[in-house]
Amino acid sequence: MEETTSREKILKKIRNALISKAENPYPSLDTESSIYNPIEDSLDITFAQEFTKAAGQFIYCENNDELKENLISLISENNWENIYCLDKNIKKTLNDSEIHFSSDESDFSSMEVGITNCEFLIARLGSIMVSSKQTSGRRMNVFPPSHIIFADTSQIVPDIKHALQAIKEKYKNNLPSLISVITGPSRTADIEKTLVMGAHGPKNLFVFLLDKQ
Repeated sequence: MEETTSREKILKKIRNALISKAENPYPSLDTESSIYNPIEDSLDITFAQEFTKAAGQFIYCENNDELKENLISLISENNWENIYCLDKNIKKTLNDSEIHFSSDESDFSSMEVGITNCEFLIARLGSIMVSSKQTSGRRMNVFPPSHIIFADTSQIVPDIKHALQAIKEKYKNNLPSLISVITGPSRTADIEKTLVMGAHGPKNLFVFLLDKQ
């Protein structure tokens, strides 16, 4: 009986509140303007700064030739042999650079580095938006020990709201089943407050940004 009485009291208050709506005490409150300060630097510089703060490794490339040279150098420095890629355009770049890679399912579990594209780069956060609509799917963003992402300057947007608007415009009424934002390599400090890199995904995260003018 006591529970019923308490429940009825709460419901009565809700009904009364719906009938007698109070006036907005702050009618002039601005809920549309951005809460952030304007971005002062260019979007590519802002992204690079924020991305490196999150322990990401940023490689700027003025053209395709420089991208190929930087990629060959990075692979050589890390002695990577098992490179995995599914994206058609990136495969062409790898073939042109004479970089051996695999896209066979049987080699997936043995990859040392995965190379993918992305949807957008979010300058203010230094974050990368990815989705399940990409050729690489969901697994390539979490499985490789090291993850290389190719992007160009046309994909950089100021804030996350712009990235969400852009992906809605791109896919219209057929949005991806998964839209995710990556900020730096995977990490956790849940265990004894000790920072562990690569706990739930790639330990190393690289962005190759191609200047597309």
